[in-house]
Amino acid sequence: MYLLRHGATANNLARPPRIQGHGHNPELSPAGRLQAQAAATALSERKIAAVYSSPLTRAIETADYTAKTHALKVQIAEAVIEVDVGRWEGRHWDDISQLDPEAYRRFIDDPAAHGYAGGENLGQVAHRVCPAIESLMDQHLGQAIVIVAHNVVNRVYLSGLLGISVRNARSITQDNCGINIVRHQTDKTRIITLNSVLHLTAADV
Repeated sequence: MYLLRHGATANNLARPPRIQGHGHNPELSPAGRLQAQAAATALSERKIAAVYSSPLTRAIETADYTAKTHALKVQIAEAVIEVDVGRWEGRHWDDISQLDPEAYRRFIDDPAAHGYAGGENLGQVAHRVCPAIESLMDQHLGQAIVIVAHNVVNRVYLSGLLGISVRNARSITQDNCGINIVRHQTDKTRIITLNSVLHLTAADV
């Protein structure tokens, strides 16, 4: 499996970046489209059986570049939608830490148990995401697939493969259009490559 984070949106490129969960559905920025094209080119020589995407626009747009390269259609995987960030949607962390300090402190201390205020925690994300991704890989044993998802979704899934507690999943870097390669067999699943950005220019990451 090639697990990607979507290309950059305006929120990702803002300084400071603004949080976007599944309540905000922007399209890719021009830079994000270039990233998505670069990822598609990087995967163009691979034999891909299927391309799956979160239902959000930024992920579908990213997936479509790779799908078209392989004459495939993007299939929607509802369970890999980005985390629900509740009332922190569209805000940045400095703002949140000042205006919502108690909820922010609980989240920073243990996001697996205390989630985004009014939204999901990372334990809940893991509960819906991990079985869904494993199921897709089971359906395609012996084949290569692409899944385009999101920063939090990818971090939570990959934390399990890395042996990292879900509460520490935010320590895992997932750049826009970074590629993770995961090998799944009937008895084991392991990471081959984590967040490869060799296909992106220095300005893209």
